[in-house]
Amino acid sequence: MSDLNDPGEVEAASLKAAVLVEALPWIRRFRGRVMVIKYGGNALAGHGEEEALASFAEDIVLLASVGVRAVVVHGGGPQIGELMNRLGKVPEFVDGLRVTDGETLDIVRMVLSGQVNREIVAALNVHGPLAVGVSGEDAGLITATARDPRLGFVGDVASIRPELLTRLLAEDLVPVVSTLGTDETGQVYNINADTVAGAIAAALGADKLVYLTDVAGIRLDRHDPATRVSKTTVEHLDALVADGTIEGGMIPKVLSCTTAVRAGVAQAHILDGRLPHALLLEVFTDRGIGTMVTGDALPEETTEEDR
Repeated sequence: MSDLNDPGEVEAASLKAAVLVEALPWIRRFRGRVMVIKYGGNALAGHGEEEALASFAEDIVLLASVGVRAVVVHGGGPQIGELMNRLGKVPEFVDGLRVTDGETLDIVRMVLSGQVNREIVAALNVHGPLAVGVSGEDAGLITATARDPRLGFVGDVASIRPELLTRLLAEDLVPVVSTLGTDETGQVYNINADTVAGAIAAALGADKLVYLTDVAGIRLDRHDPATRVSKTTVEHLDALVADGTIEGGMIPKVLSCTTAVRAGVAQAHILDGRLPHALLLEVFTDRGIGTMVTGDALPEETTEEDR
């Protein structure tokens, strides 16, 4: 360690110290608590896939290092589409949902459990033996039911058996979950990752559910960043969905947030995962950078303890 003689170096060091001091109350608050983080393929679009994944891995490892019990849930829509195109299989959609026949299901399983899951696990394990890849097929973790015969093997969550995850968390490991489930006959289904993340958070009694996506939280006008809602309630979100303010691909995330919070998850967050270290900025700073959802009416002045 060298002495700090240059005023610029002293200022930079002081800023780092201030950040650590600001983070300390949050570290104390969330130590030993469960946090479920949904990492979507769209979150990789900001500054290159390798850089984005490395930044995300650093955030998760830091959470684990300070005692947060982190569970990562991931999808893989863009990667599934890419492999289908490479194999010459034309995607088919019904009401915006991918039709999943037997051949497509094989592709989905290869991508989710064999590619995306392994990439995330490897990125985390660069920092030590921390992460374990898990499929929803494992140990009956996710029981699924068919959503619509027109969609083929696309499912909904029927139930979550969290015992496998709680055992891994008790060993200070980070489960990385691919969103496949099985029905009572053993048939595999592909399930929306946003829905799975909310269901797992509820089953674990998580303190936080965080969605890393490609938008900076919920906006009252999706074209205007200045309309981002910093803090809101499930009732307010219900109203925004009902009147059409929230639409399209944001609806599954919002519904997952409201369902999870109503099931006992303390807080849910939606933020732009393309920003470097977005997760740490949201969890360990006083103001946050996304949208936080709670079950209770918000106080007129939100304090550090509330955020």
